[in-house]
Amino acid sequence: MIRQISGTVLSVSPVGAVIEVAGFGMEVRMNAPEALHEGTKATLFTHLAVKQDGMELYGFVDAADRDFFEKLLSVSGVGPKTALSVLRRGSREALVGAIGKRDLSYLTKVVGLGKKSAEKMLVELSEKVGSAAHDDADGDVFDTLVALGYTEREARKALQAVPDSVTGKDARLKAALSAHA
Repeated sequence: MIRQISGTVLSVSPVGAVIEVAGFGMEVRMNAPEALHEGTKATLFTHLAVKQDGMELYGFVDAADRDFFEKLLSVSGVGPKTALSVLRRGSREALVGAIGKRDLSYLTKVVGLGKKSAEKMLVELSEKVGSAAHDDADGDVFDTLVALGYTEREARKALQAVPDSVTGKDARLKAALSAHA
């Protein structure tokens, strides 16, 4: 299995990047391709998904993101594309916290999972991730942003931009509003 690659970034797209490794251009699907820039060197922690119709390489700037991605894959019915989509919509720290606290509203509203998928994820992963710090206010902040006219996508993006060090509903709302301004 390919666990890590290093090389020059040849191109970046909204869904991933192409990294030159030993003369080969390896396409890597990513949750945060905007972290890479063409022409620079990059090291990615990877997961190789082997399917009937081929192989896909998923890359992460942080090894902890890759490990969490692999935990998401352990949930029945969650494949690599769904797991990557979950990581695109919420930070790993916030997701771990939401799962640890069994925060269904965070997973359904902020991350955009359906109720059944979110419940399954909570049941199957809550013991694996333990409890971690998650600000319960994110569900309320998300609702407030939508009430203020943000689309669900804009509200998710604004919440993602809020640092985990910001706590409390009012502080997180203020930071989300200023991040999107």
